Amino acid sequence: MQPYKEDGLIERLCDPTSQREAFSQVVKTYSEKLYWQIRKMVLDHDDANDLLQNTFLKAWTNIEYFRGDAKLSTWLYKIAINECITFLNKQRNMNNISMDDTDVFLLERLKGDEYFDGDAVQLKLQKAILALPEKQRLVFNMKYYDEMKYDEMSEILGTSVGALKASYHHAVKKIEEFLTKDV
Repeated sequence: MQPYKEDGLIERLCDPTSQREAFSQVVKTYSEKLYWQIRKMVLDHDDANDLLQNTFLKAWTNIEYFRGDAKLSTWLYKIAINECITFLNKQRNMNNISMDDTDVFLLERLKGDEYFDGDAVQLKLQKAILALPEKQRLVFNMKYYDEMKYDEMSEILGTSVGALKASYHHAVKKIEEFLTKDV
């Protein structure tokens, strides 16, 4: 297999004769990164897998609308994040949880997830992250776990770099406060 080059891949995605093979390359290239981005948002392995499939299904059915204005990875992250936000909003509605409340239902699902192998410290960190407002949580996960650059996050989230830096700073402070209280 040839090394990954996005420009060539986009050309092959636009060509009906090579589109399926090119999209297969997209799935191979981005599955793991997108899975972990989704998993950090929804915490549950099965939900993350379902949302990953939804992301690729949406990308495949809308591939003709990809104009190449942004990187392919940025477009895929946008789709994945929107899928997660839609999913989380549905979960909140089903559980009668306001947007301002901590997503405790996610923590309960995480505790019951057979794939979660974290200890008490990891669980406390997840509680702290879940206590953040959704946007701060998203920015924190992208910066802290994915080590994503602010300009790339800005393209994905449609938010200024300055606002993202502020969100990350506030998130870190809130997590520090959460982790150090009752110590």
